[in-house]
Amino acid sequence: MLVFRQLFDPQSSTYTYLLGDERGGEAVLIDPVFEQVRRDAALIGELGLRLVATLETHVHADHVTGAWLLKRRLGSQIMLAKASGAEGADRYLVEDDVVAFGKRRLMVRATPGHTNGCLTYVLDDRSMAFTGDCLLIRGSGRTDFQQGDPAIMYRSVHDRIFSLPDECLLYPAHDYRGLTATSVAEERRFNPRLGGEIAVGDFAGYMRNLKLAHPKMIDVAVPANLRCGRPENETGLARDPTWAHLHYSFAGLWEIDPHGLEEHVQDVQILDVREPDEFSGPLGHIAGAVLIPLGELAGRLGELKRDRPIVTVCRAGSRSAQAVTILLQNGFTDVANLTGGMLRWRAEAHPVEGGSG
Repeated sequence: MLVFRQLFDPQSSTYTYLLGDERGGEAVLIDPVFEQVRRDAALIGELGLRLVATLETHVHADHVTGAWLLKRRLGSQIMLAKASGAEGADRYLVEDDVVAFGKRRLMVRATPGHTNGCLTYVLDDRSMAFTGDCLLIRGSGRTDFQQGDPAIMYRSVHDRIFSLPDECLLYPAHDYRGLTATSVAEERRFNPRLGGEIAVGDFAGYMRNLKLAHPKMIDVAVPANLRCGRPENETGLARDPTWAHLHYSFAGLWEIDPHGLEEHVQDVQILDVREPDEFSGPLGHIAGAVLIPLGELAGRLGELKRDRPIVTVCRAGSRSAQAVTILLQNGFTDVANLTGGMLRWRAEAHPVEGGSG
C-alpha cells in the first residue's frame, strides 16, 4: 500500500510530499523545507517508515531545502537533477532515471523551462506526478530568472506532462491560493496559460508581461540550495534539547515518556494542569508536582522558574499539550509534554503520591 502525505510550509507556500511503501517501510520526500525538518522527521518516525532519499524538483528560489539536514538526521540520500549545477548530492538524476522506495518507483522526466534542472517525478502506475514549478494548478512557474525560458517550458508541459493519462493527478511544488491538486485532463483543458488551443507564442507573450516582483529569498535560497541545503556555518543550527531524551511529535511538541521523566525528575519542574479534584483523585500525582489548572496558567506564570526545564502533565496528555503551547508563547524555552499523561505514568507503575492503589 502506498503511503502518501501532502505537507505545507506556510512561509514559502511550498508543498512537501511524503511517499512510502508501507510493506517495505521505505519512503522518499519531495521538496523538503529546512525549517520543517523536525516536522517531517517526526511524521516519518510515527508512520514507521525509513527515509531513503530526498528529491528536489529544482533549485528553489523561495526557501532552503531540508535535504542536507535530513541526511544528517536520518541518513537519507540527496537526489536532484544533474543539470541543476548543485554540489553535494549523492545521486544526480537525468531523464528516464528511476528512484526506488521499497517496491514502488518514481520515474524521472526532465521538464526544464523554469530552471534548467527542473524534474517531474511520475509514480510507477502513472496515477500521480509531482511537477515542481514547471506546471502549477491553473498556472506555471516563472521564466524570468534562473535559466527561465517560456518556449522550453511550453514544450516540457505539452510533451512530458500533458502526455500522461488524463486521470493522472498532478501535485505542484507551490500553491498560493490553497489549492492542493489537479489532473492532466483539467490542466490540458482549463490552464489559462498552457491549456486549450494556446500556442507557444501566446504563452511566451503572457510570460514576458507578468512583471512579477523579485523573489525575496532568492539571494539566500539559491546559493544554499546549490549546496543541497548545507549551511555555510553549521554552528548556527538549532540544536535539539539535551536536558532529557525527548522526541518531537508531528503535532509540533517536544514530548518525554514516563521512563525519561523518572530519570530526570529531580532536574525539572513538573507542572500538573488538571483540576484540584483530579490532582488528589484516584490517579494521584507525581511527587513534587506543582498544581496550576490549565484555565489559570496564563495568569500564574510567575510561579514557574524560567531557568529549569518544565514537564507538563494532565490525565492523558491533551490539556498538558495546550499548556506547552501557552508556555512557549510566553517565552519559556525548555518545555516538554508527558506522553500519555498520568494514565500512562500509572500504567507503567511509576511512583505516585495519593490516588487509589
